[in-house]
Amino acid sequence: MKPRHPPHIILSAWRSRLLVALLLLGLTGLAGRAAYLQGMHNGFLQQKGESRYSRILEMSAHRGMITDRHGEPLAISTPVESVWSSPQDMNATPEQLGKLANLIGLDAAEVRRRLDGSHLEGSKHGRQHNSPHGSKRDFVYLKRHLSPDVAARVVGLNMPGIFLKREYRRYYPAGELTAHVLGFTDVDDKGQEGIELAWQDELAGKPGSRRVIKDRKGRVVEDVESIQSPKSGENIALSLDSKIQYLAYRELSQAVEINRAKAGGIVVLDAQTGEVLALVNLPTYNPNNRMNMNGGRARNRALTDVFEPGSTLKPFTIAAALESGGVKPDTIFETAPGTFSIGKATIRDAHEEGQLTVAQVIQKSSNVGSAKIALSLPPQTLWEMLSGAGFGAPTGSGFPGEVSGKLRPHHTWRPIEQATMSYGHGIAVSLLQLARAYTLFSGEGELKPVSLVKLESPPAGKRVLSRETALAVSRMLETVAQPGGTAMQAQVSGYRVAGKTGTAHKLEGNGYAKNRYLSTFVGYAPASNPRFVIAVMLDEPSAGKYFGGTVAAPVFSRVMAGVLRLRNVPNDAPVPSVMSLTAAPGPKQDKGDV
Repeated sequence: MKPRHPPHIILSAWRSRLLVALLLLGLTGLAGRAAYLQGMHNGFLQQKGESRYSRILEMSAHRGMITDRHGEPLAISTPVESVWSSPQDMNATPEQLGKLANLIGLDAAEVRRRLDGSHLEGSKHGRQHNSPHGSKRDFVYLKRHLSPDVAARVVGLNMPGIFLKREYRRYYPAGELTAHVLGFTDVDDKGQEGIELAWQDELAGKPGSRRVIKDRKGRVVEDVESIQSPKSGENIALSLDSKIQYLAYRELSQAVEINRAKAGGIVVLDAQTGEVLALVNLPTYNPNNRMNMNGGRARNRALTDVFEPGSTLKPFTIAAALESGGVKPDTIFETAPGTFSIGKATIRDAHEEGQLTVAQVIQKSSNVGSAKIALSLPPQTLWEMLSGAGFGAPTGSGFPGEVSGKLRPHHTWRPIEQATMSYGHGIAVSLLQLARAYTLFSGEGELKPVSLVKLESPPAGKRVLSRETALAVSRMLETVAQPGGTAMQAQVSGYRVAGKTGTAHKLEGNGYAKNRYLSTFVGYAPASNPRFVIAVMLDEPSAGKYFGGTVAAPVFSRVMAGVLRLRNVPNDAPVPSVMSLTAAPGPKQDKGDV
């Protein structure tokens, strides 16, 4: 019989065996876990390691270039560097932060605030974490769009957690000349106005991304892989001609200054294609330096603002009457004694002309004659003509914020409204609408679509008038720039010119201002085979002259002469047969438009 061990000895041995078993079990579990993580589920460890040393950096896409119709650059993107920080890797001394702040043009307090991330809550950049600076983000922009020399000096500080990111900054070589057409981009290179906004998707491209490895100081030491290559944006070729744009800008600027006008606008169209060759608004701004730009200067007034066109609308009234068959060019209307009463309202001519033919109503710009012709028509007939000419609807240019103007339904017209609308009061149009409408006469009855981008082939026009009516009105418009007309200063030596003046009182409250005017002229040349349509408007000229024939028509003449010369358009009139502009009488011109 074996001796029995005391109970306390048996308990001690059992505890030893249990402890060894537990240790073996723990070691087995650790070995199994290690084998699992490293052999079967190693993605977890790799993810943890990469979160400390790997970064995915966005690669900006190169924004597409905007050019004129001849390939001249109007908007280009130049590479710049932006300074960003990873706050978790930042461990800078106050002295280092001061040097950094001085280089990037900020004070040290602002740099600390950005590192803390108080202004970036909700930002799309970076992952959440806790950093020495208290920020919950690992990506913070400190300064965008630095010049290369400043960026190099930032790198020279050798500060952990400070990085450079290649981006692109938009530059506009023509500056203020094309500002209202092109618009501009924001700091993220996204279009905010004009063509930049309208064609944002095409111009922007698609950003890419790449994976990099950082060292313990946060510096990028290796490009691991390109996840997605950036895709550059498309280039856009506009219909603008830079030389014509400059010519229009120069002449309009001079006219605004000489006439002390509040503002001005000019549109040059290719009469055969409807392409916009030049579009200028004044005042303008420099898109390369918008520090002091206000909202009013950014508006493309030729498309986003409307005005009453005055007597430039009379040709459409005449066209409607001719098309209806109720009158002919030689039909006579009595305009004496220079006034025409409708109810309590009275329509006036500046000069009593007596009996005028329909053609002379255009040449002399008689409000009384135009009103009587309009009232001889059913309201719907006149409305259909104005609507068919594009008034009351956008031109289809695709420009952001383009207005449709104002053309009320004909069933709401009172007789006095129908009469005044015949000479451009009670209707509101944009300058581009007005220029386009005159393609009805330059295009022998077809209304041309307008385009701000270069076209490969002329588009089909919309037939609105018969060819016979359009040609008849065109012959009348030629008389406006001839002796006896209201716009002899619209003449262009060696070319036949057709066009119409307009002088309208500006709206003020519920009525019209007594001494504030809009002066306009719209015309085309050569009249025998029209190539270009030009519309000019000056807002509130205040140098003593305000008639369209003496304020706007000379601008038309100079710009049209330059355009015809630039395009080598053959003469359609003997040079000696055209009167010199210096011989044109001044004081009485265009008074019939008021």
